[in-house]
Formats: sequence, C-alpha cells, structure tokens
Amino acid sequence: MSEVGNIQWFPGHMTKTRRLIEADLKMVDAVVEITDARIPESSRNPILDELIKDKPRIMIMNKCDYADDNATAAWRRYYSEKGITVITCDCRSGKGINRFLPTVKTLLNDLIERRKSRGMIGKALRLMVVGIPNVGKSSFINRMAKTKKTKVGDKPGVTRGKQWVSIDKDVELLDMPGILWPKFDDQTAAQRLAFTGAIKDDVMDSEALARALGELLLKDYPELIKARYKISGEGDVLTGIARARGMLVSGGEPDTERAAAALLDEYRGGKIGRITLETP
Repeated sequence: MSEVGNIQWFPGHMTKTRRLIEADLKMVDAVVEITDARIPESSRNPILDELIKDKPRIMIMNKCDYADDNATAAWRRYYSEKGITVITCDCRSGKGINRFLPTVKTLLNDLIERRKSRGMIGKALRLMVVGIPNVGKSSFINRMAKTKKTKVGDKPGVTRGKQWVSIDKDVELLDMPGILWPKFDDQTAAQRLAFTGAIKDDVMDSEALARALGELLLKDYPELIKARYKISGEGDVLTGIARARGMLVSGGEPDTERAAAALLDEYRGGKIGRITLETP
C-alpha cells in the first residue's frame, strides 16, 4: 500500500459539536446515524456509541448505489445482529428513502403508545441526525423535507450549525454539524475516509492518496479499474492511467497529478463501479 502519511483532521467546530450532541440528546427520542455504505464502519464516529448509549437508533447506510451489493447485505446482517436498525438508501436518487418514516414509527411504537395513553396526541417525534462530514446528512434531510432546507455540498464540513427541520406533522429532525473524532487511532480508517472525500484533500498528498486507492482497487476490484482506465495493472497505477488517457506533460512524461485527480474524482462519483472498501 502506498504511503499517504499520517492523517489528522479535527477542526475546532467539531469539539463544539460533541458538546452540542451531549446537550441535545435529552431533547430527542431517537438518533439517526448516517454512514457511507462504501465504508460503513470507517464512516462511523466511535464516540457516538459512547454519547448515544441506550437511545433508540436507526442507521442509514447512504450512497448504497455506489457500494457493492453483496458487501452491503453483509453489513446489514452485521449491524442487525448488534441490534441496530438499518436502512440502505441513496439520498441523491431517493432510492430506499420511503422506508424511513415507517421504520421510525415501528422503532418508537412503544413511546407513541405511551404518549397516546397519556393523552399526548400530536406531539412530534424528535430525531437527532448525526454523522461524519460528507456522508450525505444534508441530502437525506432535504429528501425527507422535500425541499432544500440545508446546505448540500461535496466538501466536508458544509453544515456548521444545528437546525430543526419538520418532515411531517409527526416527525422533526435535528440536523447536527458533522462530527469526526479528535485523533485517528486507525490510519486505515482515516485513509478510507480520505478516499471518499470525507477529509479535506488539502490536508494530505492527493497523489499518494490516489496511488493507494488505485492499488487497493487493483487488489479488490481489478476488473472494474482495468476496464475503466484501459490499464494492464502492471507497474505504477497512476503512470498507467496517465499514459492510457494521454495525460502527458512536456517531453511526453505521464502527468500523474492529473491522473490522481481523475481517479479520486471518478471513484467518488461512482464512475468506476460499485465498490465497497471494507467488509465486516
């Protein structure tokens, strides 16, 4: 595996987010955790388990249209066995999103019945939406609200402040800013996050990152990457892509910087194929 270097990224506003989550958990009935289906475990923040504790939780495995179906099925089984309710969806296309409200009402049925028995009719269920940057929290909320309530971007850290969004008369969502962890103890997880764009590209060597991604894809999904870039898989992956695409600088040398940008961009856009970078 190519050496990307030590990845550390924890802007100050994320420390504040942790405090907000701790304070606001008292106000909500359940937590909705958004993850990236291509890296389900690496895109979870380890401190969320510690913060959420026994609060009911739904995990949304987003971007499932970009992930390997077999791997997604394995992850669903894995989390279900841990007692976590899982929904797979793709917030861009809306695929699977219609299962969300029925799942919420099933999960919180006991609470709904208790409220009815006490005459608390019409009190909305309040759900906190959490997740690391760039997993699609804003896209999910906008889909549910059927409007652009929140800023959406493909760069991490777009949602800065918390906001309440009403998605029907029975359910309100609290959109929290993205939260990463203060220190990446697991550099493999950090690298996977960087591959998907959850960590800002300007804090690392993008060429080394793309080379590491290319090597991983040649190992796990060789047919997809070879077909996309018309490469043999021998030698340096970025040199191969640059030559195959005519990305050359003066003197006919391969422009590996351009090849790196293309590989990262096309992987993140799902253009290489349906790829999951980790299995349970």
